Amino acid sequence: MQDIQIQPSNQVLHHSVIVFSKNYMPLARINLKRAVVLLVTGQAESLDFSSAQQWVLRSPSIVLQVSEHIRLINSHPERRWKVPPVSRREVLRRDNHACQYCGSSKHLTLDHVIPRSKGGQHTWNNVVAACVRCNARKGDRLPQEANMIPRQNPKAPVHPAIAFSDQFWKMQPANPEASLN
Repeated sequence: MQDIQIQPSNQVLHHSVIVFSKNYMPLARINLKRAVVLLVTGQAESLDFSSAQQWVLRSPSIVLQVSEHIRLINSHPERRWKVPPVSRREVLRRDNHACQYCGSSKHLTLDHVIPRSKGGQHTWNNVVAACVRCNARKGDRLPQEANMIPRQNPKAPVHPAIAFSDQFWKMQPANPEASLN
């Protein structure tokens, strides 16, 4: 266990803590300061995993043990999250600001995979980022006709907590018993 004295410097704030929901789903990574607030106000509890790093924080009135993992204990229902509307900004974010046909990151526009003139809708499943050159080259044709298949199938963004949870579990060791030895 690491013993950290809270000092005026911001060194302590560089540590991060993973927050789990009440049902142990990893939600987010937050800084240590925010974790302390959640623990002191009774909104969270430290989780004691054998491999997790822990810190002891001392102030004049309290000694607090903060684990690398905390769990929210409030019984608030999960916040509702709506899929954002299709917009240029959100499509570019989803596609990592890269043309889905050639990979360029310059002069990006939106392209309807199935053109609107052929019945394509302005939905997450039909809109991709495309550079001006590729968009003009594809024109009003289907991807197969233009021989231009998007690198990734377009799809609606997922809830941020689900995306974080997927990333968290992918980073965990494949054999949990191996990390305990």
